[in-house]
Amino acid sequence: MTNMKTTRRRFIGYLGGMAFIPYFACSAKPKARVVIVGGGFGGAVCANYIKLHDPAIEVFLLEKQKEYISCPTSNYVIGGFKKMNKISHSYSGLEKNGIKVIHDELQNVDFDKKFIYLASGEKLFYDRLVLSLGIDFDWSMIEGYDSKHIEKIPHAWKAGKQTIILSKQVQEMEDGGVVVISSPEDPYRCPPAPYERASLIAYYFKQFKPKSKIIILDSKDKFTKKELFIEGWNKLYPGMIEWVPRSNGGHVNIVNPRDMTIGNDSVQLKANIINLIPPQTASSITIKLGLAGRDGWCEVNSFTFESRKAPYVHIIGDSINPGDMPKSAFAANSHAKAAAVAIINLVNQKELPVPVFANACYSLLTPDYGISINATYRATDRKITAIIGGGGESPLSASEDLRKQEARHARGWYKSIIGETFFQRKS
Repeated sequence: MTNMKTTRRRFIGYLGGMAFIPYFACSAKPKARVVIVGGGFGGAVCANYIKLHDPAIEVFLLEKQKEYISCPTSNYVIGGFKKMNKISHSYSGLEKNGIKVIHDELQNVDFDKKFIYLASGEKLFYDRLVLSLGIDFDWSMIEGYDSKHIEKIPHAWKAGKQTIILSKQVQEMEDGGVVVISSPEDPYRCPPAPYERASLIAYYFKQFKPKSKIIILDSKDKFTKKELFIEGWNKLYPGMIEWVPRSNGGHVNIVNPRDMTIGNDSVQLKANIINLIPPQTASSITIKLGLAGRDGWCEVNSFTFESRKAPYVHIIGDSINPGDMPKSAFAANSHAKAAAVAIINLVNQKELPVPVFANACYSLLTPDYGISINATYRATDRKITAIIGGGGESPLSASEDLRKQEARHARGWYKSIIGETFFQRKS
């Protein structure tokens, strides 16, 4: 469906019989209270967007960490050319925008009474609840590997301590060693990131450990920007990076942390470093709350991001099944804005627009060699659907200047999305 005319009956259906329950501890009664859980590229942007476009809505942001460490550009840290403090961001900008930031953890939700319960023992009422809680891991899919082993075999798929562990392993490995990166089946967070990571580890090795090798064991036979990555590897790192697809034995379901071997029932490799990226699911709290389906992901209304399983609850970012969209920071940003507009319109009983979404993904193979892909999408009754012809990717056999330009665009994109997420101010 390319257009949606919102009839009065349909609009009332979207409202779901919304009622405004009296507030407590408020000097001036706001239009509504929106509580957002998760302060990443989805949740923080949603909070900013609602507060900027309708200041009369009271916005709470619940985030257990006092500092956000971004997954985008965390591979730059592993590649040795960016510091952790450059990918770490505070929430002071949101507080200056009038958003009430609470550093606590969600424990439970009473969907009937519209209360959330926090680890501190407090509870908080909401008119609308937004969950932007990212991913968790399905440890059951890999024999011999679970959360107890991540100090030795890091996944580094949630930035922070894991990023530091893998970065240190890369720096301390002797020249001539082997790094094995295991890339999971779809869907997972940031599809091109395992291949960017291989590229940037190779960038470090080329300078300091040129006899070393990287093997990518892939549970897929294709991946985003495959031809562009392989072209870059052949040009920049000949013989250093080997990609093993599923059809050639790349599927991983066994790891032995003691012997540092990884593989499957037929073939296992010994490595100096194993970076095992596990299969992924929606966040554990959304699963606990019964908001995820049998496939492990949350189903939402594509127009409003309202949960199919709970009224007045919106879910954005990596936890949802986004239809044709990948799971990425840019996608979460796009979901956040669409959900914010829907919430504002629902609160103000206005007609709902038909959202159009965008996604762009930059990957670096060196600090000065970038590639990208972008696409656009629209909401339909069934899912978020790609717009045919609404995107593209970097050309093969491009000039050195174009690759440098793409690398500059990657840094510019990061600066822009960080500014919008954490320091957006009222104009």
